[in-house]
Amino acid sequence: MLKQHIYLVWFYCLIFTLFVHITGRQVKNPRSPDYVPSVFTSAPLSPNIKEANAFEPYDKQEAQVEAANALLFLQGQGRLKDGHSNIHCQGDPESAASSLNSYDEEEDDDDDDDDEREEESVLESEDQIKQEIPLRNICTQSVNYEASLNALRKENIELRGSLAKMSLTETSFRNDPEKVQFYTGLPNYFVFETVMWLLVPHMKGDKNAKLSTFQQLLLTLMRLRLDLRNQDLAYRFGVKVATVTRTVHRVINIMFTTLVPTAVYWPSRLELRKNLPAAVKCSHPDCAVIIDCFTVSLEKAVSVDVNPHCAASAADMVTQSPHKAFVSELKYVIGVAPQGVVMFVSRGSPGNVSDKTLVQSSGLLCKLLPGDVVLAERDFDIRDLVSACRAELKITSSDHHGEIFTGDQHLREQASLVTVERLNVYNHVGRVIQMVKKRYSMLTGPVESPFTVLDRSSGVTTFDKIVQVACALNNLCISALKP
Repeated sequence: MLKQHIYLVWFYCLIFTLFVHITGRQVKNPRSPDYVPSVFTSAPLSPNIKEANAFEPYDKQEAQVEAANALLFLQGQGRLKDGHSNIHCQGDPESAASSLNSYDEEEDDDDDDDDEREEESVLESEDQIKQEIPLRNICTQSVNYEASLNALRKENIELRGSLAKMSLTETSFRNDPEKVQFYTGLPNYFVFETVMWLLVPHMKGDKNAKLSTFQQLLLTLMRLRLDLRNQDLAYRFGVKVATVTRTVHRVINIMFTTLVPTAVYWPSRLELRKNLPAAVKCSHPDCAVIIDCFTVSLEKAVSVDVNPHCAASAADMVTQSPHKAFVSELKYVIGVAPQGVVMFVSRGSPGNVSDKTLVQSSGLLCKLLPGDVVLAERDFDIRDLVSACRAELKITSSDHHGEIFTGDQHLREQASLVTVERLNVYNHVGRVIQMVKKRYSMLTGPVESPFTVLDRSSGVTTFDKIVQVACALNNLCISALKP
């Protein structure tokens, strides 16, 4: 019975406490006293009816004291009935009140915890929303990044293609004949590759070379073709000027010893007569060579020994003789076959040397056989030298034409036809010389001083080697007989 009274008092105290803690706020926490009113909302009151105030009990402290007294009274009744009068009450009203206060504080803490959880849930939801927004932006940005990446890749491919066209690589030359012809003077990459194939066995000795075999040959041909300065080539190939100078001299020496003997040579009489052009075969079936001279200016005039009976070579131009003359050009004698290819080139001599002296010292006469015919446009004054070899010199100059044109009309007509044929044959020399100079502009001069220095190993100057190399490369190109 006592327990029932205690439970009843405790229930009333709990109900009282709940009503005291009702705030009237709308909450979502099921453990809060305000949860039920939040779920079951009442209909709005009429504006004329004043809403009742919240539950107004007695003062909270007084109510707690009364509840404590009632509890003590019930506890005392229980002791008398059970015969335990000696048991002293361990709590007083203040302790009871403090216990109730502690309970109330626990309830308040629970409410505060619920509110904090609710606020935390709200904050978490807000944070989640804030996180979703950047994710959407990231997705949008990722799409933009993909488009930008594709655009950059396309631009990169285009730039690589442009760079490949502008670069001096083997791939860019392989599929571009015009580029090969512009930089090397050769008609296509096949001829370039053939020349490189001939030179490669002799170019592998230099293990410290900073340029590949392709680059070394290309650099040298660009020097001959475009007459570029060493500093320009150093910038183009990314090397030092000393490397360019060393490479040019080395490749020229290799081409002089390897390419020139196979491309510039005096063919046999059988080969000459077998492949004579039709125009030459009708007018000069015994023609062996067409000769002429050409000159190249020097960058700096040099002094030479004045000796009319001896033709000084380019290597002997600077002497210690008291009889000196300053010259500003080199002179060469060239022999062209009727087919239009160069078959003989002399060494360079001072420009003031006579044609007869130059031909006599060049070694051309040693190539002639008895019965050969030598054609020339102007009088070289070498008829006696050619006759000594039991060969014949025929001149196609205008002075001799006048002698032929004086006489019978029939003879004049025949002489006119012969003269035209001779002039057409002689034009081979002019075309070949102009073609070589046009193909390799370094032969137009002026010749730089370092190229006139004698190479002690071969006894020939570097420029003499360059002239013969240019003629050899020209023989590998399109035939000079084509207009």
